[in-house]
Amino acid sequence: MLRGLPQDRLRALWRASVPRRFAAGGVLRTAGDPAGHLLLLLDGRVAATVVSAGGRVVRVGAWAGPCALDKVAVVDGRGHTATYTALTPCTVRSLPRADFLALVDDAAAVRAHVLRTLAAQARDQQARFTAAATLPAPARLAAWLLDEAARRRSRRVPLPGGQQALADHLGVTRVTLNRALSGLRRDGVLTYAHGEIEIIAPETLALRATPGTR
Repeated sequence: MLRGLPQDRLRALWRASVPRRFAAGGVLRTAGDPAGHLLLLLDGRVAATVVSAGGRVVRVGAWAGPCALDKVAVVDGRGHTATYTALTPCTVRSLPRADFLALVDDAAAVRAHVLRTLAAQARDQQARFTAAATLPAPARLAAWLLDEAARRRSRRVPLPGGQQALADHLGVTRVTLNRALSGLRRDGVLTYAHGEIEIIAPETLALRATPGTR
């Protein structure tokens, strides 16, 4: 987001921000809390979760540094949209909201980046809502595995947070996820061991991602 800014502007932002370290499991921000600062994740990995009306924890995303977290909340000032938890040790800097908004107003590149990010988040959210409303758990799992494998360019997909974290992300219970994994493993579509999934039959997995197919 800050790439391309003049060095004097970067130094000013660095001076205005406050550094902090979080251990794995530490809560960086809690859903609903005032978003008075933009969190700049310098290194480490962070997950965002929300709690549904029924009390279920749903994982809505995960990010690795360097990146900026929850720009939506800082832009609209209505409180953090999720609870952000460190999956690994993290280093962050907190940039005051006023400095961030001034940067958006003044720097065209930053403004364009923020708009692209918000647009991508809106599309992703729409896709997730559609999947949650229409796809059974095995299809959601298959679609997620295909996306992750394509992103990593590998048939091996690690589960750094284990089955519970993936269940939260897909919006299902761990029991339901385990049942879906067991079915795909039984049918020879994938293997699962030591926190890692290996896709054996990607063509079959692609069919499973489409409702009504086997």
